[in-house]
Amino acid sequence: MPRIAIIGGGISGLSAAFTLEEKRQSGAEIEYVLFEAAPRLGGVMVTDHTDGCLIEAGPDSFITEKPWAADLCRKIGLGDQLIGSNDSERKTYILVRGKLVVMPDGLMFMVPTKIMPTVFSPLFSWRTKIRMAAEWFHPPHKASEDETVAGMVERHYGSEMVDLLADPLLSGVYGGEASQLSVRAVLPRFADMESKHGSLGRAMLEARKEARKKMGAAANVPARPLFTSLKDGMQQMVDALVARLDANALKTSSPVQSVIPQSTDDGWIVSAEYQSDHFDAVIVATPAQAAAAVLQGADENLSRDLGEIRYSSSVTVTLGYDEKVRRSLPPGFGFLVPRSEGHRMLAATFVHNKFPHRAPENRALVRCFLGGARDEQILETSEEEILEIVRDELRQIVGIALNAEPLFARVYKWKSAMAQYSVGHLERLQRIEALRRKLPGLALAGNGYSGIGVPDCVRSGAEAAGKILAEMGMWSSA
Repeated sequence: MPRIAIIGGGISGLSAAFTLEEKRQSGAEIEYVLFEAAPRLGGVMVTDHTDGCLIEAGPDSFITEKPWAADLCRKIGLGDQLIGSNDSERKTYILVRGKLVVMPDGLMFMVPTKIMPTVFSPLFSWRTKIRMAAEWFHPPHKASEDETVAGMVERHYGSEMVDLLADPLLSGVYGGEASQLSVRAVLPRFADMESKHGSLGRAMLEARKEARKKMGAAANVPARPLFTSLKDGMQQMVDALVARLDANALKTSSPVQSVIPQSTDDGWIVSAEYQSDHFDAVIVATPAQAAAAVLQGADENLSRDLGEIRYSSSVTVTLGYDEKVRRSLPPGFGFLVPRSEGHRMLAATFVHNKFPHRAPENRALVRCFLGGARDEQILETSEEEILEIVRDELRQIVGIALNAEPLFARVYKWKSAMAQYSVGHLERLQRIEALRRKLPGLALAGNGYSGIGVPDCVRSGAEAAGKILAEMGMWSSA
């Protein structure tokens, strides 16, 4: 009976295991073992409860537009647990010269698609507004080589747009810098739009028109929420997945030191702690740098390329306040903090507005983000100091007085959690894939390759399992 090892028990590894379990339940004679170094499964997907509030230590939701996570939830019996963000209250602020300024209507990510709201917004200078108007006449441009997000955005809208929007938005998603991240890897849609239309604004409007045409009679259907989560938090997804898997196949507190290929088509030796075992195939579903370490003995070139995928760390801080603080906070989902403002906080979410069921009516739930590529040292800071930093900056930004003691506070540190898709990332992936193909029975999954969000990780794990099953003659595109 073919045996498959899965290295890594985050959402990517669990999705791979579930794909194999589905195949096993359908009658396929396969066996799998999942190795996880930590004492629990699920990686950064951790949900806590206190004082009637639901606290997410890692991701609090996923992008609705990407279907893979929601589809998996339905498969594992959580379809009726899916909830959407409260988009009627969706409003995001940017901190500009110490004051919160609402992002104008019509901004799609960082591309203005409505003229008047942008013209009257105090967010941008007149110089930038003129650049936005001129951008509509931007000629088609196909870059001969990869460039940074900052480079592309500055060509279209100027440096102020990079500082106020591109950099804060990417800090929130990737924990990275617009001046380092690859356009082709992070915003491939923008690169394609620029090559076809020139103007990103005109391209966005064209895309919206096409979407409306395709919808046809369904045009009056209410728009889907931007974000999707689960009623009892993101860990609910992990718990449901684990319950569907073979409990005997799940090995927690079992760090893998190496995976070594045997002679051609003779499988792999997986060494975990003080034991080694033979498997016919291996799915490495860890961060890329951990994958580089365990695969060093398999292929040095592959290990080197994997090791060049950098990661940034993050810290999330959730504070619970009383009804008085809740009334004092502005409406909306939260705010972004440009680096030029001189704060260590990158962003904050007003959780009670984004997902109202996360907190009672008499509680405010504020979730703050720190760290990223420019502030790795925050991991070395004590929880007490981090709380002091966050409370002081919340006082400056939204006026929560220091004598307004939080009812509770939670600090979570995530080392090397977010992959950084730097310039040249796609070319690196091509090299990695070419080297992987020379090693039969090996598949890679995780957030280091083609998307860092929960849906991308779910897709990555399922596709990795599909590749292995296909090699074994148990899978087809049909």
